[in-house]
Amino acid sequence: MAFSPKYMVTAQMLANLAKIEVIKQQFENQPISPQLLLSLRESAKVATIHYSTQIEGNRLTGKEVAEALKGRRLPQREKDEQEVKAYYKAWNAMEEAVVANRSFDENLIANIHSLVDGSKSIIPYRDNQNAIYDSETGAKIYLPPEAKDVPDMMTDFCQWVQNAGNLPVPLVAGIVHYQFVTIHPYYDGNGRTARLLTSFIMRKGGYGLKGIYSLEEYYAKDLIRYYDALQTHPHHNYYYGRHEADITSWLEYFVAGVADAFNKVNEHAKDEKTKGFTTDKSPLLRELDIKQRKVLELFAEFKEVNSTQIADILGISAQSARTLLRQWIAEGFLQYANESKKARTYKLAERLEKLLLYK
Repeated sequence: MAFSPKYMVTAQMLANLAKIEVIKQQFENQPISPQLLLSLRESAKVATIHYSTQIEGNRLTGKEVAEALKGRRLPQREKDEQEVKAYYKAWNAMEEAVVANRSFDENLIANIHSLVDGSKSIIPYRDNQNAIYDSETGAKIYLPPEAKDVPDMMTDFCQWVQNAGNLPVPLVAGIVHYQFVTIHPYYDGNGRTARLLTSFIMRKGGYGLKGIYSLEEYYAKDLIRYYDALQTHPHHNYYYGRHEADITSWLEYFVAGVADAFNKVNEHAKDEKTKGFTTDKSPLLRELDIKQRKVLELFAEFKEVNSTQIADILGISAQSARTLLRQWIAEGFLQYANESKKARTYKLAERLEKLLLYK
């Protein structure tokens, strides 16, 4: 039977969806210096990795996560350290998939999950039953679908996502999160993978907020509420209710979390603006026009970009982007990073690289 989630769009959901849209528009129109944007993105990535792995029991602090990602070895914490580094690779793969406009399909899921698990090869779906237990009481919390049902459920799930274009992006993201952990297709790494897939949907749908928010912090700050929201039916067995459960309460929780995360970022940006940090008065930046300043946002995250990324961030056609790129090469704003016609990429001119402090 094809996947068809059961839910209602409540007044609370509508209010939060409207709030998300307002904040999204306000934030996208706020000028942010490239240095500040780079710093905020890095902080958000570290926070996301910290909280998502902490949910699964990782013992590293936020500071230790940041240090581990910079190469510091943490004796007696090797497992936690490796888990964090694996998640970092998976996060980068997710971001690359967004840039490449990848489809949400089983290949994408398999690749992200294998990186989350630290595997060098693709891990197949589980071939046996697994279960989730309460770490304190040992009581069975959830018994997922039988292994024999997983492949068809994953196929139906991906097809639903591919055809969900008319729904608000935050709702699709919430349903993706819920259904993935409900199927629980792997023996390990399901929660971390679900949260990365949620980020993929949000970012690809235009709700990346320049990459500087973390939903994972919202979950981790109140884990009991997070897990309670996912328990949409009182019976622990998938086949005794959860397969047809109404997920309205979960979506209310999820959309409220997006609104909360967006609002925190927006308030932070406003605060920085009052301090004068959201504009950069350097002579180099004053040389640039509006489009060039907008493109600096890309270079705050990527050392090299392609014409598709330029077209997307400026909202212009691919042909217009290529024409503009040739002009910028001639003007000395950009230089070629890779001149191959099939994989051509661009980077900032050397004299402008000081505008950004790369990791």
